Amino acid sequence: MLEMLQQLDVRLFQWINTGLANPVFDVLLPWCREKWFWAPVYWFIAAFSLINYGKKGWIIILGLVLAAGVADFTSSTLIKKNVQRLRPCNDPQRVEQIILRVPCGSGYSFTSSHAANHFAAAVFMIGVFGRFRKWIKPMALSWAASIAISQVYVGVHYPGDVSAGALLGILLGWGVYLAMRKWLPEPLV
Repeated sequence: MLEMLQQLDVRLFQWINTGLANPVFDVLLPWCREKWFWAPVYWFIAAFSLINYGKKGWIIILGLVLAAGVADFTSSTLIKKNVQRLRPCNDPQRVEQIILRVPCGSGYSFTSSHAANHFAAAVFMIGVFGRFRKWIKPMALSWAASIAISQVYVGVHYPGDVSAGALLGILLGWGVYLAMRKWLPEPLV
């Protein structure tokens, strides 16, 4: 069963990495995974929170950073170092079949920290703002998904890595939101 899932993961990786190759994705998707590309979004969220919610805005920012930080620590330190799955671009059996669009990196692949961090942030924002601003949910999930799929397209993660990272991020982002909601005397927004 595990071997069958591995083969499916590799086939899906090949389809995304080489089968979807085109000049637009070749330019856009490497940028989608860069933290500085999204800096305006991060600044907007911070400014929006502070302008609209004052002191509570700082708590929202703290929760967002906490959600992403816990996801990053869990993915990078606890899971990756114990699972030690090679990145597709570091796998000697696969390296010739991959279109590598960014430097490979030396770390491990499972789970994708990019996916975990951004899904944690997205789900935390959905928890905080989703009841009042219905557009947040599709926008936040699309944002996190674009970062996750970019990781596969550029050749540094398997689809299973980003799927597990996304699930981890969803659970941790929602957990941080629920914990903050429970411990704070009044609603965040």
